Amino acid sequence: MRKLGLTGGIGSGKSTVAALLARRGAVVIDADALSRASTAPGGAAIPRIIEAFGADFVQQDGALDRARMRALAFSDAQARLRLEAIVHPLVRQATEALTEKARRAGVRWVVHDVPLLVESGRWAAQVDRVLVVDCRTETQIARVMARSGMDEDAVRQVIAAQASRLQRRRAADLVLYNDACTLPELAATVDLAATYLGL
Repeated sequence: MRKLGLTGGIGSGKSTVAALLARRGAVVIDADALSRASTAPGGAAIPRIIEAFGADFVQQDGALDRARMRALAFSDAQARLRLEAIVHPLVRQATEALTEKARRAGVRWVVHDVPLLVESGRWAAQVDRVLVVDCRTETQIARVMARSGMDEDAVRQVIAAQASRLQRRRAADLVLYNDACTLPELAATVDLAATYLGL
């Protein structure tokens, strides 16, 4: 079984690329989805978040108050590290379990969709290839504002907290530039990238 690390900055189109790779038969393991599951109502991270940050950071439905935590995490680096120390081990455990399940099922390719692949420092040794989805910062901002309603300053904060475009490109085996692409154009580019990577 081969493992592809897929990453890109917020608004780069990484999730769309992951879906297109899944269409070609890859099993996609989405680190963001696993993280959200751990902080959903009844999620494994919730008791420790209450212990570390207080009940005010959990909504009435039992889920993490993501907006409140985002505001704290981007204004206080130590708070962000405390949150990561809670969530990241849970994501790692779930990732390992899903990877092993795919291996037992005889899957040829697993795509690890990891927003912080470059920042983590540990993924390079765990995947066979790294595919980076890249676009201009202005495009990232416009896309995120359009889909989420975040204001420009908030989006810029997220971008500043992530690896730079240059850092991601340096870590890549292949860079897929997704700026002004239509969906059919992006799909064609993903097909070429997948063929090059042997998927």
